Amino acid sequence: MIRSIIGSSLRFRPLVIGCAAAALPFVLSACAGANPDRVTGRSNPKPEQATAKDFDPNRFDQSPNIDNEWLPEKPGMQFVYEGSAIDDDGRRISRRVVTTITDLTKVIDGVRTVVIWDRDYDDGQLVEGEIAFHAQDNDGNVWLLGEYPEEYEEGGKFVGAPSTWIAGMAGAKPGILMRATPRLGTSSYSQGWAPASEFADRAEVYKVGQKTCVPVDCYQNVLVTNEWDAAAPEEGVQRKYHAPGVGYVRVSFEPGDEEETLVLEKIRHLSPKALAEVRQQALKLDKRAYEARKELYRHTPPAEHTPLVG
Repeated sequence: MIRSIIGSSLRFRPLVIGCAAAALPFVLSACAGANPDRVTGRSNPKPEQATAKDFDPNRFDQSPNIDNEWLPEKPGMQFVYEGSAIDDDGRRISRRVVTTITDLTKVIDGVRTVVIWDRDYDDGQLVEGEIAFHAQDNDGNVWLLGEYPEEYEEGGKFVGAPSTWIAGMAGAKPGILMRATPRLGTSSYSQGWAPASEFADRAEVYKVGQKTCVPVDCYQNVLVTNEWDAAAPEEGVQRKYHAPGVGYVRVSFEPGDEEETLVLEKIRHLSPKALAEVRQQALKLDKRAYEARKELYRHTPPAEHTPLVG
């Protein structure tokens, strides 16, 4: 099964970049040295980058607003991705992913997170519906604090949510989706750790200053990251292209056999009515989670409508 792009793919292979020290499990922060920031061009007097160990609920505002340049998430924005992938039977199938930033929040591990609603379609059939929980700290790093991904059979029948994880529950820890100032040559970073659901994704900056064209537009100064499963690095790498002020615009699978590709097909600005409908659908998932994954979810307050600054 191919996971949604708001998390990471299940197919990964690590690709080490940067200085010679990058061959180590964790790239030394000294790799960045005092060189200019290759994303912004400004000097980098403090090469250290945030890691999962820096998580502190006191570093988050209670009224969340995610405006990271590389992963902005404004309530009411909807992103439609189209592409294809190879399924478990070796068949090429069409893929469609619809990601919507809701105006719901949910408190997880002491942090008020923004609820992201994601739907995955294979050959036109809904195979997964997910709510994920993002938050931006006061330094501008975007964090992932959990996911509730529902799986469906043909016809949209709910069959379970085995990959659910919630930070602070069953040994799960939050991770970083996007650093405030991503730079080449810096360490890889955990995107979350949940041993009970075997979630162990990591990411690193692969390239900066790139160009790419997708159906929506052509973009410059694109940031490219690699993401992989640290528990199974031999499975390959999911490569994500982040356009400034937009977020994900292209997703591919490496080593380049086109096993999975997605490009940004549409960006929608939902009307208040459409956003309210999205809110109700996301709330249904949140409510169902209290039954489907009671052992984890019962420790969290329900998601609630929280008009966010956008």
